[in-house]
Amino acid sequence: MRIRWHGHSCFEFEDSGLTVVIDPHDGRSIGIKPPVVSADIVLMTHNHYDHNAVRAIKGNHQDVLARDGIFNVKGLDVEGLPTYHDTSEGCERGSNTMYLFEMGGMRICHCGDLGCIPDEDVLSRIKGVDFLLIPTGEVFTMVMEDVRRFIELVNPTIIIPMHYRVGGLSIPLTPIDEFLEMIPEEAVDYIGNEVDVFPDDLSEIKECWVFDR
Repeated sequence: MRIRWHGHSCFEFEDSGLTVVIDPHDGRSIGIKPPVVSADIVLMTHNHYDHNAVRAIKGNHQDVLARDGIFNVKGLDVEGLPTYHDTSEGCERGSNTMYLFEMGGMRICHCGDLGCIPDEDVLSRIKGVDFLLIPTGEVFTMVMEDVRRFIELVNPTIIIPMHYRVGGLSIPLTPIDEFLEMIPEEAVDYIGNEVDVFPDDLSEIKECWVFDR
């Protein structure tokens, strides 16, 4: 499976000719480069402009917006897990759908703009996932102490931080530095823009993968 970061919360997953893009932005609206990718499936965790820019994605893609429950799209089984974008049960910023799916023999959970630690039912579905993509910019999403606790509860193999401040970004998020302070230095791996990964690569590691554009 290939994983590629397109900035902010937009990630691309490709395996066996199927390409999934999650939470696309258009670049211009948030001050960074737009994604350049052709997809079969576009999943959106919620209906905010920096996560729902499907028109920026090329290809004959099928689009799914904030869909909870188990469903199949173009042969891919996906589970949408209901969460909130804030700590007030959605009263401030609405709901947020985390997506759980398997690709290349590995389980992936993209948290979208998760605003608080999910309930036990949701946690039970994602415990021990291979990849946990988690927002770490604090503003509009979980504060750092909740991020730490959430990671402890899920215990993923690979943590992938996203939705943090980078150069040019017009959204006032926290930089990644504070998040990395709570990760052992030897566990941080700077990936670059993309990586090819196989299940055997994950057999004996617990790491934090930091992507770069």
